[in-house]
Amino acid sequence: MHKVLASLVALVAATSGALSPALAQQAVASLETSRVVIAPPQNALARTIKDGLSAAYYSATRDTTAYNEAQRLYFLYGERHFDPIWLSQDASGAISFSPAAEKIVALFRTADTEGLRPSDYLTPDIDLSRAKSGDPAALAALETAFSRATMRYANHIHNGRIRPQSVSENLDIQPKKIDEAALLERLAKSDDPASILAELEPKHPEFLALKQALANFGKTDTARPTPIAEGAVLRPGGTDARVPAIRERLKLTALGSNSYDDMLVSAVKSFQESQGLEVDGIIGPATVAALNGGSATRREDILANMERWRWMPSDLGKFNVFVNIPEFRLAVNRDGHEEYTTRVVVGTTKNQTPIFSDNIRHLVVNPFWNVPSSIIRGEIAPAVMRNPGYTDAKNMDLIYNGSVVSPWQVNWSQVSSTNFPFRVRQRPGPGNSLGQIKFLFPNKHDVYLHDTPSKSLFARSYRAFSHGCIRVQNPFEFADALMANEPNISGASLEAMFGPNEKWVNPQTSIPVHLAYFTLRVDGDGTIRSYGDVYGHNEKLIAAMGLNAAPAPAIIAETSPIADDLSP
Repeated sequence: MHKVLASLVALVAATSGALSPALAQQAVASLETSRVVIAPPQNALARTIKDGLSAAYYSATRDTTAYNEAQRLYFLYGERHFDPIWLSQDASGAISFSPAAEKIVALFRTADTEGLRPSDYLTPDIDLSRAKSGDPAALAALETAFSRATMRYANHIHNGRIRPQSVSENLDIQPKKIDEAALLERLAKSDDPASILAELEPKHPEFLALKQALANFGKTDTARPTPIAEGAVLRPGGTDARVPAIRERLKLTALGSNSYDDMLVSAVKSFQESQGLEVDGIIGPATVAALNGGSATRREDILANMERWRWMPSDLGKFNVFVNIPEFRLAVNRDGHEEYTTRVVVGTTKNQTPIFSDNIRHLVVNPFWNVPSSIIRGEIAPAVMRNPGYTDAKNMDLIYNGSVVSPWQVNWSQVSSTNFPFRVRQRPGPGNSLGQIKFLFPNKHDVYLHDTPSKSLFARSYRAFSHGCIRVQNPFEFADALMANEPNISGASLEAMFGPNEKWVNPQTSIPVHLAYFTLRVDGDGTIRSYGDVYGHNEKLIAAMGLNAAPAPAIIAETSPIADDLSP
């Protein structure tokens, strides 16, 4: 029958005082907007399920979460005549799991191969012995508990089992939607429910490579070749017994000579560039560690990075920008292959670059920099109150009620850092903190990619120095790669716009951009490379997952001072 049955029941409960005002209001809203088919049960087991669901529904009057779950399950089963999905009843009345349920139980038992925990799904509520009595409430509880366990598994395999924001508020990642009712219907009708649930698993090549590494962990160290030994620093033109092994590692023709010749120097420099190391051709401890795949990979690191891949969008976009914070590196990808890469500077541990996905929609040449209020309060306000000439020296405007005002006309005795009524912007020019171009993907964090006049920082291996935005080493090369699909925009056409006036350029197609955080990356040949946990997200996730790993070696930041760097 076509009724909004559950909402009517809730409305009656509301008028009798059984529901809180908030739940009563929710019931009214549901009554006004919902139209649900509640089909009558057609056999004894279905009637038993209906009775149990009704009892659970009526009893869930004080707890909003329980009420919502009871209502959702009542609707779901009501639309299918209350036929059970996971239970079967034979002619004698004996209750057993359906064939689909048995196959899903087998899947739960092997959840560890997916980086998940069997105990999250094989809970006491799905113990068949709890419903042997035929009690309606027990049967309904078993049926719905199995549905909950299955949906928990589906969500975990699709979205991960840890809520990103519980690790850090800077992980601005929302779960991907699952149509649970449709999924349960498909599972109920399928002879192969495992294949349906497998559709929810990430298809990203690096996730699948990590899953394979998890399967191989502790068996053979096939992903990590024989380590190149530590030794004295090797400079171009020198000789070392490790040279043949380094040649082999970089896939050069193996020569008998131990001489560090020009061909190998070029290959080492390319490798250093790809790893975000200082590109000097000198083989020291950092380069040797990188050639060996970084620090030893822990099982916990594999699991944590698999979890983060589950947080990522299912589709990164055929053409996208991928910034991996621990690598301090940006890549432009097409069809899963890198077309361009460059170094980046990211936020400090105090001013972390947030992790999220969006779309690049605008490029701005000769940008103004509208200084964030946090930088105004913490740095610019104290400086200009000490010296009103500070803003002119930095090519900045003070703006009050929409108009530029002279700092020399302000009575600074009436102003403080906490009572600073001005906006501040920096005018376009060579010294602008955004450099000559910025790449915008409007977001609530007010972060973006941009050029910078502070080029020296790109030579460092540790590059977490910004206020949260991402500085790009070669911004016009990046722009050229980014605009590869735009017939009328190129790096050269953007450079031709240089001047004193801000100019906006809007590509015909927005480009997905992903600010990501992976401490393990997998090369095309399966080699796993480790990167420092610059913000501590990896260790916090390992703790949240209950993996109890020994802490990874701390990453040591380069701490030499950066004078007066206000860049975002």
